[in-house]
Amino acid sequence: MSRHSSRAARIAWVAVLFLSTRLAVAGEPPVSTPVPTLVRSAAPDWPQWRGPRRDGISEETGLLPSWPPGGPKCLGKISGIGRGYSSPIVVNDTLYVTGDEEGDLVIHAFSLDGSLRWRSTNGAAWQRSYPGARASCTYDDGKLYHINAHGRIVCLDAATGTEVWAVNVLERFEAQNITWGICESLLIDGDRVFVTPAGAKGLMAALDKRTGATVWASPPLDEEQPSYASPVLIAVGQRRLLVHGGALHAFAVDADSGELCWKMRHLDPKTTIVTTPILWNDRLIFTNASREFGGMYGVRFDGVPADRAWSADLKVSHGGLVCADGRLCGASSRGVAEGWVAVDSATGTPTHVGQLPPGSVVYADRRYYCLTEQGTMTLQELTEDGFRTTGSFQLADQKDVWAHPVVCQGRLFLRYHDTLFCYDVRR
Repeated sequence: MSRHSSRAARIAWVAVLFLSTRLAVAGEPPVSTPVPTLVRSAAPDWPQWRGPRRDGISEETGLLPSWPPGGPKCLGKISGIGRGYSSPIVVNDTLYVTGDEEGDLVIHAFSLDGSLRWRSTNGAAWQRSYPGARASCTYDDGKLYHINAHGRIVCLDAATGTEVWAVNVLERFEAQNITWGICESLLIDGDRVFVTPAGAKGLMAALDKRTGATVWASPPLDEEQPSYASPVLIAVGQRRLLVHGGALHAFAVDADSGELCWKMRHLDPKTTIVTTPILWNDRLIFTNASREFGGMYGVRFDGVPADRAWSADLKVSHGGLVCADGRLCGASSRGVAEGWVAVDSATGTPTHVGQLPPGSVVYADRRYYCLTEQGTMTLQELTEDGFRTTGSFQLADQKDVWAHPVVCQGRLFLRYHDTLFCYDVRR
């Protein structure tokens, strides 16, 4: 090396050292890849499907670590809410729940003591295979939003139930309905309502939450159809991405522009069920399943594009997953670890933790609230040796208990078709 080159190298080294020192003194962090984070709803309590961040995790504390024989105290039940599989939402002192009554999709608002505040409708009921209401409501800024099984979105005044606007997104975006009807629970951020028609005029769309007018529509995705899942909103640096799964692909759409950022084919060529995506550190977790197949896969997500990191032979259906305390947990009805499993999000390696029947799960105050499809409600602590049951009772003796539990304001809300139950789970 020449003396000139050596001197230049020393100058460059000193410059780097000087810059690093100045950054350290100024307290500025080194440049690194932004960590993806779920965007929380601006509304309090449990304002949308699967809670504040759509991850099935409650922010409640001070809850019972175990239940007495027969379960926690039942504070009451509300009958006559209509047939359906949707979960309620809770905001402040009001509970909102949907149900199908005769030919109508009905939305009820109740006080937390069970008193009816108002009753409104959102178009026609779903009367084909597995009749009943599908999607949960979404609350935002004094308004209530809902999409029925036929693609009709309604905006209601949350205090009175008065209709503000309505639009059918299947018609607007030239989309087709699916076998068991639209199930997506709407996502709202800022002044926009996000929906996934998966039609010829848009894969996803943003609507003005005040009027229902189209703000943007993302490019259509060939052969894609809506799934029975709902999207999540993820912040990555300065970008906000809508991450979702259709019938054929997992994908991400820029929430500001509608740009399709990436897509990835699902594992199952005959996908029937896709669950809400899960974010854990820099991994996105997707599941898809059909009668003959089940698959789970992890996607590296430290920006765009994304790429698949691992896949596992697990069949997770209606109940979805939660990721808490560093572990991904849910129920698999077939595959390498049939039953309830904990999955390593970095590798996809499953560990069997319980032999309960398949079901849905939410997480609150270091406990898993597991409701089986047969109607058994259990409280589980996940130990190094697997699930330890700390409470159990029978909600119903049926085969289609699919509405997910809700834990909010010290209460556990459980829905079985026409009836909503409320239990006191506070210490």
